[in-house]
Amino acid sequence: MNLKKLYYLSLFILGMGVIYAEGMSQDPLAKLLPDERNNIQIFAEHSSSVVYVSNMRTRRLWGQRMSQVPAGTGSGFVWDSKGHIVTNYHVVSNGDGLLIHFKDDPKSYEAKLIGASPRKDIAVLKLVNPPKNINPVEIGKSSQLIVGMKAVAIGNPFGLDYTMTTGIISALGRSIDGVGGVEIRDVIQTDASINPGNSGGPLLNSAGELIGMNTAIYSPNGTSAGVGFAVPVDAIADIVPQLIKYGHEVRPTLGIKVAPETYLHRFGYKKGVMIAEVLSGGPAEEAQLQGVQMNRQRQYLPGDVLLSIEGNEVNNLNDIYHTLSEFKIGDVINMKYIRGKKLYEVKLKLGSNI
Repeated sequence: MNLKKLYYLSLFILGMGVIYAEGMSQDPLAKLLPDERNNIQIFAEHSSSVVYVSNMRTRRLWGQRMSQVPAGTGSGFVWDSKGHIVTNYHVVSNGDGLLIHFKDDPKSYEAKLIGASPRKDIAVLKLVNPPKNINPVEIGKSSQLIVGMKAVAIGNPFGLDYTMTTGIISALGRSIDGVGGVEIRDVIQTDASINPGNSGGPLLNSAGELIGMNTAIYSPNGTSAGVGFAVPVDAIADIVPQLIKYGHEVRPTLGIKVAPETYLHRFGYKKGVMIAEVLSGGPAEEAQLQGVQMNRQRQYLPGDVLLSIEGNEVNNLNDIYHTLSEFKIGDVINMKYIRGKKLYEVKLKLGSNI
């Protein structure tokens, strides 16, 4: 090859290198791994569905002057185009005012708590004046999850807004302590870093679909240690419409109030659940069950002690709650109980808490 041909070949190779380099510089994702590109896409397309929640409380500064100060922060996500926001109940409880912040929007938006299920740690807020073109989250299915699938958490840990962490689904069907002694069951376990402030934020799959709501971590010092939990989206999708319509979870009830466990031992019972009060007009009243009473000498008399519902032993409120969750309002159930020292059996038609 003569020098002239070599010269033009060199120019050609150099020119192709420039074109390739320019092309690469125009597409910064080209050199990245598929998983990296997936992460970037999820955050770019779905972070606008995530909100920052500020729980405000009223404090007296001096004299008669009152002021609202932040009492806590958390995360949440847009449920629908009507301005409903879903978050954890513990994020918004005991607050006097709620402010919602959207990504890349300096304005704060007032919201009202319109419904809650404390025992599932779910709350629904409604924006008073929602911004235009809000972006609802895409709903997935937690019943189709498999251990090892990708999990992406977006939230506001430690007040550091719009942080994304990734991991996998570590386990399914976990149970964690809820409010009032009732477990939250079928919870998703993930190793995606979840820290204080992530609570109420979405857990997404690799398609950017909602699979759960980040709720809790297990850690001695309160920071992420690789074990986080999320309420599954199937439970959220079942309860949220109820909270929007009624303000609370709709479920079957016995129409009773449960006595503290100390009452059970005080009257010499070793197991079961003692009825503290029978609610007027409820199924228990119709079945002629009795709660704790006081005689003329102002001495307490024990209430009926529930032993089982449809063959399922009950020893606390948690047992009753989850046993009844297997039935529907209006179902007739068989229940065994003790009155005094005698065992009874009764059929009872479940009522509603509406």
